[in-house]
Amino acid sequence: MCKGCCKKGGCTMSLVAKVLVVIGGINWGLVGLGMLLGSASGWNVVNMILGSVPVLEAIIYLLVGVSAVMMAFGCKCGKCMNGVCAPCGDKKEGEMPKTEGNM
Repeated sequence: MCKGCCKKGGCTMSLVAKVLVVIGGINWGLVGLGMLLGSASGWNVVNMILGSVPVLEAIIYLLVGVSAVMMAFGCKCGKCMNGVCAPCGDKKEGEMPKTEGNM
């Protein structure tokens, strides 16, 4: 039974990657804005939150970087490659997807 998963556009990993890339982009935008406004340290939010734990900060930066590479090359999982879930992939041309309400 299809629950609209085909319209979501990918797997959970690709959703997490999108969120991390947006967070990284906002962080770098704030760093640049802080530098333009004359702040000596910039507005690096990740450093402000995790500055006391440099290993955790480095892991976050690494995850953001891996997410950016994944976004650049695309996810290679079956759901992202096919773009449909199994029930919708089984339907024939012009046929409605198999859902609970269809008979």
